[in-house]
Amino acid sequence: MEKAILIFDGECSLCQGSKQWIEKRALPGRFEFIACQSVERQQRFPQIATEKCLAAIQLVLSDGIILSGADAIPEILLRLRGWQWLEKIMRLQVFRRLSPVVYKWVARNRHFISCIFFSIEK
Repeated sequence: MEKAILIFDGECSLCQGSKQWIEKRALPGRFEFIACQSVERQQRFPQIATEKCLAAIQLVLSDGIILSGADAIPEILLRLRGWQWLEKIMRLQVFRRLSPVVYKWVARNRHFISCIFFSIEK
């Protein structure tokens, strides 16, 4: 399996925490991480609008396919140590219908969720 490029909101605490969580569990050589706001993202992936990568994670596969938001989650799980079982569940019809709704809600409320989550940790 080739390396995928995960583009995330580099100014969002929840997004940064998710990136770190993925990094810790990733199989070797399976991810490259780029912040949406970076010059590198703008130069390498000008076809991905800033608004789009601020609204949802973008996963660029080695064949050039770009998966966004909830559609990226199963592919991310395939590249994590011990999480491939969840990828199979996420591909079930019920989860394919539910996960975009949940993802959009979390994405819209991520700054609020970050404030709650990180204030509880302290």
